[in-house]
Amino acid sequence: MKPLSIVIITYNRPEDALQLAENIDGLTGLHQLVEEVIFVNNRSSLSYSALESFIAARPGGPFRYYATEENLGVSRGRNYAIRQSTAPILVFLDDDALFRNKDALLQIVALFKEEKEQGRNTGIAGFKVFYYDTGGLQQTAFPHKQFDRRKDWPHFETYYFTGCAHAIRREVFEQAGFYPENFFYGMEEYDLSYRALDAGFHICYDHRVAILHKESPAGRLPHRDKLRGMWVNKSRVAWKYLPKKYFYTTALLWSLEYLKKSGWDWKGFWKGWKEVRQIPSGEVRHLLRPESQAYLQKVEARLTY
Repeated sequence: MKPLSIVIITYNRPEDALQLAENIDGLTGLHQLVEEVIFVNNRSSLSYSALESFIAARPGGPFRYYATEENLGVSRGRNYAIRQSTAPILVFLDDDALFRNKDALLQIVALFKEEKEQGRNTGIAGFKVFYYDTGGLQQTAFPHKQFDRRKDWPHFETYYFTGCAHAIRREVFEQAGFYPENFFYGMEEYDLSYRALDAGFHICYDHRVAILHKESPAGRLPHRDKLRGMWVNKSRVAWKYLPKKYFYTTALLWSLEYLKKSGWDWKGFWKGWKEVRQIPSGEVRHLLRPESQAYLQKVEARLTY
């Protein structure tokens, strides 16, 4: 069994998906290290014939293509892909991302080997993400809120990972469970992160794997429904795993963020609060173990929102 599976969930980005496939095809050690490269077409309305032709022209290679019958969202889409994979380490990339360094696969394998040799039970690793257009470091894809302080650190332990580019050992899913299937969009990484920490795994960031992301430095303005989903899901995560005070601060501060970014959408604001108020009766609390809470303090996690 080769050590890596690469997973990409794609939706209405056929040109980006093809470019990513070509990018992966040129990585050092692809055929020696990668068991499968899984592309999941998440019920796109655009044609992926070019990607399908690219894969068909490489019979016996690691590329696999799946098309779902419905838009599964981010969490269910990733879970679908995980079930198709077999390797002990899964590497996840957004469909508008590219590997910047050709030795990225070698670095991922070396990273997890080094973490084990140093006695750390690291289950999840986040990578260094740059803007594709400008080459600047992407703050929104940096897995710690202390960006200015830590942006030049080559390696550190942290408390969550960002979805754009990361790797997860299969044991994390086996022991902590898959992505939360009731999270259609947003904050699913936090939910899995806390469960992984409570299962005894650590999370790290490492600069040796560099990613180019085609998101604009100006950021994407999320659709109001997605923005509200992020607010509700972050509140749901706080309720499930953290002391109750963080549920209240998260719900309040994210509601204000929703108003600001939605252009003062009061209808969505009250709809979001209705969903938030239902969380305590609809979600079972699994307060993190004292050891996990101590880990959050050690890595200087921001928990208030």
